[in-house]
Order: sequence, then structure tokens, then C-alpha cells
Amino acid sequence: MAESVRLTVPTSLSVAELPSIRVKSVPWYVWSSVLAVTSTTVGLYWDISWHIGIGRDTFWTPAHLAIQFGALITGLSCAYLILHTTFVGNGASKENSVRIWGLRGPLGAFIAAWGGFCMLTSAPFDNWWHNSFGLDIMILSPPHVVLILGIFVMGFGGLALTTSQMNLSTGDGRGKLNRMLLYSGSLLLSLLFMLGLEYIGDQTLMHSAIYYRVLGMIAPVVLVGIGRASGRRWAATTLAATYTGLWLAGNWILPWFPAQAKLGPVFTPITHMVPLGFPVLVLPGAIVIDLVLDRLAGRGDTWKAVVGGAGFLAVSLVVNWPFAYFMMSPYARNWIFAMNEFGYNAPPSQYYLAWTLRAYETTRAEFWVGMLIALMATVLSARIGMLWGDWMLRIRR
Repeated sequence: MAESVRLTVPTSLSVAELPSIRVKSVPWYVWSSVLAVTSTTVGLYWDISWHIGIGRDTFWTPAHLAIQFGALITGLSCAYLILHTTFVGNGASKENSVRIWGLRGPLGAFIAAWGGFCMLTSAPFDNWWHNSFGLDIMILSPPHVVLILGIFVMGFGGLALTTSQMNLSTGDGRGKLNRMLLYSGSLLLSLLFMLGLEYIGDQTLMHSAIYYRVLGMIAPVVLVGIGRASGRRWAATTLAATYTGLWLAGNWILPWFPAQAKLGPVFTPITHMVPLGFPVLVLPGAIVIDLVLDRLAGRGDTWKAVVGGAGFLAVSLVVNWPFAYFMMSPYARNWIFAMNEFGYNAPPSQYYLAWTLRAYETTRAEFWVGMLIALMATVLSARIGMLWGDWMLRIRR
């Protein structure tokens, strides 16, 4: 039996230094967690598009099923992993696990299982809520909050599973896990941008401080956190480029599928699924973050967060401000930039509002106060990302 072999190494060595228990390939449950988050992210993008172009007519839409498929995969795979580790696992698997309520398994499995449970619980709750209070209501209704909480907890657990295995891996296995970590990070960024779609998905706000405040709160924590956990050169840039490619794919592929509004009043006839719009220009800021963290490698994390956060915000402002003029122009009203796409409840007489920059802040002083808050939020987000990344680097169970 492998667990009965004596290890002729000093007992002071850390778990990651024991070659006999290092991971040399990608475990099945990591693939399962990545598949679950992918299905959920695609389903959520699809579901938002469904609400915009078709309307919420029944729970049994393909988008809802894709979201719950991710929850089901997570629940089944994590339950099996925990039960197998508890009752059948060998010494090495139990050593690299945590004990909760008498059960043993990877920390990420317990976290992801809880998130999957929340998602599955939200399904009947959401159906009851719509039947009781209306078919198409606000995004942050109580069942949607439970669903969103479950999605992010599930994704967080999946990231913990991936990083724990990556920290124990060597060679090609580590490289594959690193790529999966960056891919999962791009999905997390996509989910967060969907959550903030009301602000950063509205191109008319690109000259308002609220746009940069939300962008600064969301993006740096993911770019810095996942980038630090990855340890790979240009990790944040790779993550941002992957997000951009995935969002563009959704933007360009979804309109191929026919659709028709099922709720009224219908002001704009719908013939195809409505995309969510052009992706946020986060790639230039990610490049700055990679450059700053590389150049300031020997400095303290607080200083890195200040310089990296300020650089991210400055570049985002420089790039997005002129890009906003283009997005308001007729040149963006095509399938590439999707500025000619409207939901069924948008009257044609109000189309011009989507092509006119508006000020969220009422005065210039309010705008600059908002930008100052955006700067502080961006720096804080970067610093939290560093702490999160350091925590993920220490996960071994």
C-alpha cells in the first residue's frame, strides 16, 4: 500500500515539498468545477439576454437550466469528493483535507457545495416569487440575491480547489492548473460585470464618475488576486484578454439565435437574442497592473496597491473617455459593437437616449468627489486582491 511507505525526508518540510504527494495531473473535480462555473456564467449571460429580448415567461428556460446545471454538477461532484475522502480516501488525501462536521474533504469542495446548495434552493423560491409578484421584476429580488450569493460562493470554492491543487503540483500539471485558474478568473470577472451591468454596461455613463467607481471596485480585486495566485508573468493581462474574448463571443454568437418577445407591451419587435453589449475596456488597465507589480516587486504591498490602483484608474479613464464618443456615434451601431440592439420594452422614440452621454452626477464638484471615491475604491480593491492572492498561495488542503 502506498500509504505504508516511509518517507525519508525531514519532518520539518512543508506539504508542498513532499514529492510523493505532489499533484502531477489535473484532478477530475477541478475539471468539474470549471465546467460548472462555465455553465453558470453562460446561463446567466443568456438569462439576462432572455429577460431583455423575450421576457421571463417560465422557469424552464434553457438559460435557467444552464445555471442550475452548474449547481447540480457542483453539488454532486463535491458531495462525492467529500464522502469518498471521508470513508475511502487514503492517508495522503485525508492529510490534504479539512474536517468539518465529521466529514473530510478539500476546503474548496465544502465552500463550492454550499454555493451549489444556495443556487438549487433559489430555483423554487424564484418560481414562487414570480408567480406571486410578477413575471419580470427587478434583478435584486430576494430569490435572485440567494442565487447570486450561491454563484459567487460556488465560484470561490472552485478557485480554492484549483489553487490548492496548483500549489501541490509540478511540471505540466501545474501549467494546466494555472491556465484553468486564469480562465476561471475571467469567468469571475464576467460574473461581476454582469452584476454591475446597470452602470458599467451602460455606455452613456462612460463620462460619469459612477462608471469608474464601479469599474474600480470590481476589476482590480480579480486581476490582482488571481494574478498573484497564478504567479505567472502577464497573468492579469491574460485574464483580461480572456474575459474580453469570451464576452465578444457572447456578443457576436447570441444574435444568431432567433427570439420573439413573449411579454408586453412590445415597443421594439424582437427577431433574435439581444446581446449585452461591447465588453468593458479592462485590458489596458490590466497591462498597467502587470507592469506596476513587476517593476515594484521589491516594494511593499500598500505602495504597489496605490501605484497599481492609480495607474489602472488613470489608464481606464484615458482609454474609455474618448471611446465613449465613438460608442455614441453611428459607427458603433452595428453587429460588432451592438449599439443598435434594444430590448422589447424600448420605444423607438427613445433610442436616441442610448446614443447620448449623460451625467450621473449633477455638478462638477460631485463628479470630482466621485472620481476621488473611485480612486480610493480602486486602490482598496487592489490591496484586497493582494491579500486574497496571498491567501490562495497558502492553500494546500
